[in-house]
Formats: sequence, C-alpha cells, structure tokens
Amino acid sequence: MSIDFLISVLNNIENPKRINRNNAANIVLEQPELIEDLVNITFDTENKLSIKAAWILEWICTHHGVNYIHPYLSFFTQNLHTVTLDSAIRPCAKICEHLATAYTSKNDTETKHVLADTHIDLIIETGFDWLITEQKIAVKAYTMNTLFLFGKTKDWVHPELDHIIRTKVIHESKGCAARGRKILNLIAKI
Repeated sequence: MSIDFLISVLNNIENPKRINRNNAANIVLEQPELIEDLVNITFDTENKLSIKAAWILEWICTHHGVNYIHPYLSFFTQNLHTVTLDSAIRPCAKICEHLATAYTSKNDTETKHVLADTHIDLIIETGFDWLITEQKIAVKAYTMNTLFLFGKTKDWVHPELDHIIRTKVIHESKGCAARGRKILNLIAKI
C-alpha cells in the first residue's frame, strides 16, 4: 500500500474516539510497511494530519506493543522536539513513557536492546523542555514518569526532575501537583 492510502485512512478519522483510532490502527497493522509513513507524517508538523498520525502511532504502541516504533527510534527521538501541537505532543509523550517502561522493566525486553543512550538522551532533553514550557497536564504527567524511569539509569536526571517539580510543576494545576508529589515520593524511596 502507498502513503496515499494511509492519507485516506487518516482523512477518514473524524475524531479521536477509541473506535476510530482502533480501526485506523488495525488498517495500518494489516500493512506494517505503512508504519514508517505514519511516523513520518507524525513529524510533518505543517501537515494537519500529523495529529491524527500521532494518535494512531500512540494507539499502536499502547495496544499492540512499543516494538512497532523500534525501527524508527532514531527518527522519532531526533524529531520529538519539533512537535508543537498539543494534540500531537500528548501521544508522543505517551510513546516515550512506553519506551521508558519497557527499557526499565525487570523483564528482558526488545526495547532494552534497541533503545540507545542517544535515544534516551534526546527523550530526556525533550521531556525537560516539555516540563518547563506550557503543556497540558497529560503531557507533564507522562513526562514526569518517563524522566523518573530513565533517572534510574541516568543518575543526574532525578536531582533535575526533583528541582523542576518543586520549583515549577507543583505550583501549576492540581493534577500536575498530584503527579509531581507522587514522583517526588518515588524519587525519595530510591
């Protein structure tokens, strides 16, 4: 199938309801070669379909496995900082959380073998940027968890995360404050 087919699938998504995202994800998974195009469209920030592509990419990673993003990790992490639309940042932040969870899992996961230090560093850098800029609560919540998890392997992350939560995040919305306190408690237990 071609990118034109993927574009028609994305154009037919009316809203982010679960059924719409699930149906589009199933279509993409039937032709896995479309995943590369889906990743490319996600980061084509001038394209209005980038939001829908991000929704579907996140749905695939959440419900079918983060391994689907593995072949595109370099492109994904190098372009993560370019996403500026709220509705596209949230799914990208969720994918980062899935990667961090798989990477820090006690089980042996494929992610542990393919996620390189350069990928992690780019996710961490973008994550800190998301925490200090105006973002939705979900983005900050996913990002705090991602940074906490990667901080288990990068010793400098937890002190920085602690500082940003205490000086900025905890003074924002009730949701951010609650997640911030949770992460601070997790950091304190390590």
